[in-house]
Amino acid sequence: MTAPNDGSKPLIRQDLPTAARMYDYCLGGKDNFPVDRAAVLAVHKQFPEGVTEARNNRLFLYRLVRFLARDAGIRQFLDMGSGLPTQANVHQVAQQFQPDAHVVYVDNDPIVLAHGRALLADDRTTTVIAADMTEPERILDDPETAKLVDFSQPVAALFLSIGHSIVDDARLRSMLGTVWEALASGSYLAFSQVCGVDQATVDEGNEMTRRLGLVWRNRTTAQVVELMSGLTAAEPVEPGLVKVVDWRPDPDQPLLAHVDEPLRPYLEAPPENQRSMECGVVFRKP
Repeated sequence: MTAPNDGSKPLIRQDLPTAARMYDYCLGGKDNFPVDRAAVLAVHKQFPEGVTEARNNRLFLYRLVRFLARDAGIRQFLDMGSGLPTQANVHQVAQQFQPDAHVVYVDNDPIVLAHGRALLADDRTTTVIAADMTEPERILDDPETAKLVDFSQPVAALFLSIGHSIVDDARLRSMLGTVWEALASGSYLAFSQVCGVDQATVDEGNEMTRRLGLVWRNRTTAQVVELMSGLTAAEPVEPGLVKVVDWRPDPDQPLLAHVDEPLRPYLEAPPENQRSMECGVVFRKP
């Protein structure tokens, strides 16, 4: 059923799954609907590693933001396609190491915006913007962005687990390039997305998500490398493009919330032959 809408608030669809709410379910969140939970379980019948990879991406976010704030001294963050607020949000991690860090979250999912604004209502260092991340000029010029981000100084632009939500390569490449060109020297850009081990696996995953009604495109790692080729003079941060679980792993980092019972078997018995994984890369602008 679709939630009623009287024009006073954004329409929150409950008849179709969304990537943000599915991700929330995999992280042990509660901001999801039966259609999202059913879609997650349908995905896992073909790709049982999915819940592990979603959680690996969130753990990657913590290590990445810690590196940027603690080690690289970054105090400004632009989180594109931020998703639902959950544990270890960007501002919470960054402000552990840079108490005055500023964060701009960007998303166009109505439920993300509602929860984000409620969470950040009294936070003067963090805001959430309703915008399509594939229109970066509007985001860069937004007055709310200008209040918190000085683009003459280093910024970290995060595009985490969003590449597969943009099916058009040219649009994705343009989005990344536009933001990259706006960043000052000493800035960083991070990207992650679901990748398949080969083109046949990618095609299988894309057909499955299409049947579920999702706007989605898995890619191979070679295709991700090609997407990044337009970032002028980009310096990859070690270890480069890898599975996110292998990006500077830390066994002592904070754990995530437990998942619901239907997902637990997938965590307890991961597949021997993993066919898809979340891959990520971080670049520094010289």
